[in-house]
Amino acid sequence: MTTTSNSDFAAREALRLLGPDPENWVPDRPGIDHNVTIIGGSGSGSTFVFALRRAGIGRVTEIDAADDEAHAGVWLTRARMRTLRTPKHLPGPELGIPELSFQAWYEARHGAAAYAKIDRIGRVAWAEYLSWYRHFLGIQVRYQTKLVRIEPVAGFFRLHLEVNGVPLLETTRKIIFANGVAGTGGPYIPPILADLPRTLYAHTADAIDFEALRGKTVAVLGAAASAFDAAGVALESGAKAVHLFVRRSAIASLSVLRVRDYPGAYDNYPQLPDAARWFQAWHFRQAGTAPPPNSIKRAIAFPNFHIHLSAPWKSARKLGDRIAIQVNDDVFEFDFAIAGTGYFVDPTKRPELADFAQHIALWRDRYEPPEDLHDDGLGAHPYLGSAHEYQEKVPGTAPYLKDIHVFNPAGLVSFGLPVGDIHSIRRDVPAIVSRISHDLFFKDWAHHEARITGDIAPDFENSLYAAAVWKQPIEAATR
Repeated sequence: MTTTSNSDFAAREALRLLGPDPENWVPDRPGIDHNVTIIGGSGSGSTFVFALRRAGIGRVTEIDAADDEAHAGVWLTRARMRTLRTPKHLPGPELGIPELSFQAWYEARHGAAAYAKIDRIGRVAWAEYLSWYRHFLGIQVRYQTKLVRIEPVAGFFRLHLEVNGVPLLETTRKIIFANGVAGTGGPYIPPILADLPRTLYAHTADAIDFEALRGKTVAVLGAAASAFDAAGVALESGAKAVHLFVRRSAIASLSVLRVRDYPGAYDNYPQLPDAARWFQAWHFRQAGTAPPPNSIKRAIAFPNFHIHLSAPWKSARKLGDRIAIQVNDDVFEFDFAIAGTGYFVDPTKRPELADFAQHIALWRDRYEPPEDLHDDGLGAHPYLGSAHEYQEKVPGTAPYLKDIHVFNPAGLVSFGLPVGDIHSIRRDVPAIVSRISHDLFFKDWAHHEARITGDIAPDFENSLYAAAVWKQPIEAATR
């Protein structure tokens, strides 16, 4: 993104006053390409690059499978909301430096009054800010670089990559997954859709050609934010009609996560006992994910939008070029269906983790909830350590797991919110960076011990102060 000298003046001054980045203090190791590899090239990945840099940790690389910056992350691709779902005042990638915040960036370009007028941050404006952040701080993302496999080796990992389709092998000591909602699982496709050809349906995670839905009748399964956003875009693109189907008797409207969004609960949540954390995650799932009111208003503004309550799908089958869906005792026909059904979490389903997924401790391995709080989906979440690291299912079988840190929604049960969103940056990025610093330092303690106790040249010679050394007068000494 192109920046101007005037709009970036405060940010440049803040960095000047902050002082230069510390030099890399991590000693090189033969055969190791990177100290830290970050998987994911969107906002959170770039935040980690900056945080590690300020911690004096060098040889950090950030990779993303997307073709370029515009296609990395969700903001200009799969995200379809008009504004972010989080309040505009939340601290984020600036990491405590106000001049690097979204507010400072926005006001520098549009004025304080313009920022005061917006209720929430526009999705495209957020993407522009992240692009500015990345370029202003000189953060380089390696695009067209896909992680295929992680191979544990004594003391490091071999990363099997594809760079623009060409295999490449690199090595790293630490890994951070900052790769969004599908990072430790994938889009959840309801079994009822599994036998349909993919030409007749899509998940909201897919790149959907909404223009192709002009004049078509569309079914949307689900009632969370992404479902309503997809319905809104389909209607705006000229769909003949959009029908949204909800299993519940009413659309979820309780924002459970907001209740715990105060410093006491937010900062101390990871230290809660397992039973409390499990209950809170279960309570969140029971309440459902409430869509923002503006997402609902966007869709209901169209008279050809229809909501079906208490309407679970019993079956879905191909009928010529259309879909026939049975809902309760009724059958509806549609040209296309969109599943706004969220994502599942299960490390065993990720191909890059195949070498060791069976060793990762999951919540079902560490905690047995009461029968009335049972939830298979929550049980498949990884049981993460205090720095978001994977832990061993059986101690001693896979000690390298502690060197893989998970900063994506797989941390929901362990940390109380869908990790990876703006909410989680202030608490969790410093925690992960601090642990990485700790681990790298003590892994090379012999080197650092020699460095901090070894001989060094004096800052000055005794001659500097020799003339000022007190000497007793000769007369006094002979009396």
